[in-house]
Amino acid sequence: MNRFLPRAAAAPLLALCLLNAQAQPGHAHVHGQVKLDVAIDVQAITIHVDAPLDSIVGFERAPRTDAERKTAQQALAQLRTAGKLFTIDPVAACTLSQVDLDAPALGFGEARPGQAAGHGDLEGNIVFECRSPVLARYIDVGLFDAFPAIRQIDVQIATPDGQYQRTLKRPSSRLSWGRQ
Repeated sequence: MNRFLPRAAAAPLLALCLLNAQAQPGHAHVHGQVKLDVAIDVQAITIHVDAPLDSIVGFERAPRTDAERKTAQQALAQLRTAGKLFTIDPVAACTLSQVDLDAPALGFGEARPGQAAGHGDLEGNIVFECRSPVLARYIDVGLFDAFPAIRQIDVQIATPDGQYQRTLKRPSSRLSWGRQ
């Protein structure tokens, strides 16, 4: 769990991650597939991203060429402006407050035990502070447009009203839950 994660978002996200760990033993690393855990509570919407680096930058190791370094820098810049990648239902009145990214192969973060050689991942926590997060019923996800190698996004959502699982495949980009 990221030490910078706001306390309000930590409990539902921790529960969601524990549920995910029980449902999927081991770390599944599938190129073209991204996992999102979305936690919605009374103050924030937190999105945890877990993606093979190949799906984001096209390789899973430290960049070796100027072109690869540029690709990695551009991808990280896009992820750091997550408010453009995740458009939350306006009724929630959210603003991006924090983006923490971890990709040891790209030179930031620490290598994780058990990570298979040659299979670099990117993980991140993206926090939106909101006036009324529980009113949100959808997030428009811009990952398909930003990263063409992504073919599928598997999502778990924890809200005060319940838990949901969704899968987005191109061209669908709207993640919705609850009563519509």
